[in-house]
Amino acid sequence: MDGVFSEAAPAKVNLALHVTGRRADGYHELESLVVFADVSDELTARPARSDTLKVGGPFAAAAGGGDSNLVMRAVAAFRARWPGHVETGLAFELHKNLPVAAGLGGGSADAAAALRLMASLGEAEIGFAELSEVALSLGADVPACLVSRPCEVRGVGEIIHQLHTFPASHIVLVNPLQPVITADVFRRLQSRTNPPLPPLPQPLTRPAQLGLWLGETRNDLEPPAIALVPVIGDLIAELSKFDGCILARMSGSGATVFGLFGSAAKAHQAAHDLRDTHPGFWVAAAPLLAPG
Repeated sequence: MDGVFSEAAPAKVNLALHVTGRRADGYHELESLVVFADVSDELTARPARSDTLKVGGPFAAAAGGGDSNLVMRAVAAFRARWPGHVETGLAFELHKNLPVAAGLGGGSADAAAALRLMASLGEAEIGFAELSEVALSLGADVPACLVSRPCEVRGVGEIIHQLHTFPASHIVLVNPLQPVITADVFRRLQSRTNPPLPPLPQPLTRPAQLGLWLGETRNDLEPPAIALVPVIGDLIAELSKFDGCILARMSGSGATVFGLFGSAAKAHQAAHDLRDTHPGFWVAAAPLLAPG
């Protein structure tokens, strides 16, 4: 085995996120419509004597390195489950383009990219269900990030229903570069037994359809996150006023806010304007990845 192997780790966006219960073990039951934007961290690997990780890119310092990084934890978990599948060590390089603790599943996406990359390097085929079990042991978002395509996610992240149709859409992401700790948001959540997601339209093919459905949904973590970081609420209000914005909402536990658009041109114009008005914020515009 030689050469350089690469895998993208796309940003995860929760278009809707309902907290529907809390289990006896303390984990929350969630229902979410998850999509992935064509903006990502990049993971590469080349054969080496042992597994190592070098982190670069604009958010390298916040991501951290060493064995505590989710990439290295994913590699260790993979090797423990499938010893000998990859016969050589690997020198990984992670280019960290996505902000950290931002509600975009960056670390989880990196871990999922490492699992996909490791699985692709051996001769034996590893099933998604098996790989997903290892992914879940690393974090609730990692199984969905393994898919990196539109899906409904339930339970604590282990129940994944991939969507076969999804409207071509574009997204604007803006983050004020204020990290939000998920545990702090959940601590301030007032209700942990909220109504579930409504059924998705079948087939889901048009942005207007998606917008109507999203109008009946929520992100239950949004109010407590806004209480912690008020600028999240300001950004939601600002994004919602842009021409062509179907919906503005917070993703995950924040602090990234998204605007959903049916038009690439309008999404890019909104991103351009936001960069002018908020030069210190992280802003991206990208298409959503279509069902695989």
